[in-house]
Amino acid sequence: MKKILHLFIFFLTLLITAQTPKVSSGKLVQYLNFNSKNIENRNVRVWLPDNYNPQKKYQVLYANDGQMLWDSTITWNKQEWKLDEVLGKLIKDKKVKPTIVVAIDNAGKNRHSEYFPQKPFESLSKKIQDSLYLLNRSQDQALFASKVYSDKYLKFLVEELKPFIDKNYSTYTDSKHTFIMGSSMGGLISMYAVTEYPQVFGGAICMSTHWPGVFSAEHNPVPLAFQNYLNKNLPNSGKNKYYFDFGTETLDSMYEPLQKEVDKIFKAKKYRKNLWQTLKFQGEDHSEKSWAKRLAIPLRFVLN
Repeated sequence: MKKILHLFIFFLTLLITAQTPKVSSGKLVQYLNFNSKNIENRNVRVWLPDNYNPQKKYQVLYANDGQMLWDSTITWNKQEWKLDEVLGKLIKDKKVKPTIVVAIDNAGKNRHSEYFPQKPFESLSKKIQDSLYLLNRSQDQALFASKVYSDKYLKFLVEELKPFIDKNYSTYTDSKHTFIMGSSMGGLISMYAVTEYPQVFGGAICMSTHWPGVFSAEHNPVPLAFQNYLNKNLPNSGKNKYYFDFGTETLDSMYEPLQKEVDKIFKAKKYRKNLWQTLKFQGEDHSEKSWAKRLAIPLRFVLN
């Protein structure tokens, strides 16, 4: 009976993710089960702003957790980022340059393994890595469903998805016009993408960045691994933008002291205010509803 229930939930999830989200501005083009040699196939949706003109060039924003961006009627928690409303208005009001969004669905049960920055993880001792792999997200669900493979996810973005987008849409292909965004674990992988590929991605929007990496603060070696990685690898090009923020409620209540340590690294690297910003949002929690409320702020910072 339990196996049948799991199968039902699996097929229900497939049905939901295959649905076409409704958007209030722009147009969505769906690529269901987009093929990849690096990772599991998944749905990709391209949002074209109102009055998209193939004769003009557009900058591109790659967005993680693509299921959650557009339409709350088909998301698991009935919340959304309202990305079409917020970005559409910013473009209409000429607050940001015309931008195409490429929304990539997450890997479901493998989301943590796919979004956890791989080089910081592998800098930990094997004993610590093995102990992290034993952690549970809940009583019935492991935190990591597989080994961490975020380097392959980045290869998918850079070597497979981006060339496809640049071939089929009228885009600027340089890093100055190519960005990536996400929240929580999606914020971590966005930070990692720009740091690993600064010549490809010009900026990252990292909202409620999940610096703990796991869900325990006590005796947790992960934040220091991230800090050491950034200290050694943060680009010094003077071109790449990083936006971070956090709330103060629910899961976000863990982030402020960890974000402050990351901020010290950016200060030491002499990142200018036009290239790095960290904001605190008092009273906001860890949810799409909270991210939607402040989404215009990072979009304006990174996309201009």
